Amino acid sequence: MANGNTTDGPTPVTPEEAMELRVSIQSREELNAFERENILEARAWALSRRTLRRNDLLSEDFMRELHRRMFGRVWRWAGRLRTSERNMGRPVHALATDVRTLVDDARYWREHGTYPAVEAAVRFHHRLVAIHPWVNGNGRHARLMADILVCVQGVKPFSWGRSVDLVAPSDVRARYLVALREADAGDYGALFRFAAGAD
Repeated sequence: MANGNTTDGPTPVTPEEAMELRVSIQSREELNAFERENILEARAWALSRRTLRRNDLLSEDFMRELHRRMFGRVWRWAGRLRTSERNMGRPVHALATDVRTLVDDARYWREHGTYPAVEAAVRFHHRLVAIHPWVNGNGRHARLMADILVCVQGVKPFSWGRSVDLVAPSDVRARYLVALREADAGDYGALFRFAAGAD
């Protein structure tokens, strides 16, 4: 399942990681379909009133649980931090610390009103994507985490470019990746607009 395009495509999966598939697939399209079904179930759970009332939404444990719920029917490694290096994201040895720091920063932002809810959620999403803590599903997980963070404050989930699928190559995905790169350089404008569906 490795994909040679490490910049614009899904995170490549090593042969060892691919051995942990729970389903039998013949193509990337089949894999995407299985993952999409799993994610839809996880999204319904994540945005339910019961889940949004939890007091541990900004925690490493919740983030692991969310990833496990999003991908656990497809991958055995779902919910576990990656153990292989990538040419994107943080080094493996830094992942746990970086995730913990991000969670602590986001709690601080919320408690001190550092950013409005929408801006804090988009910044959280960007940092989580940059860390790239999971074998795969980093963008999808980070987008759902951002949706959770705004929903818990009574704001509707983001529309993320009004796209139902940001996994497959498309103009919408290309705009998303450009917005992420601009945010890497400190300009969040395009990412804010993309998340809100205004771009």
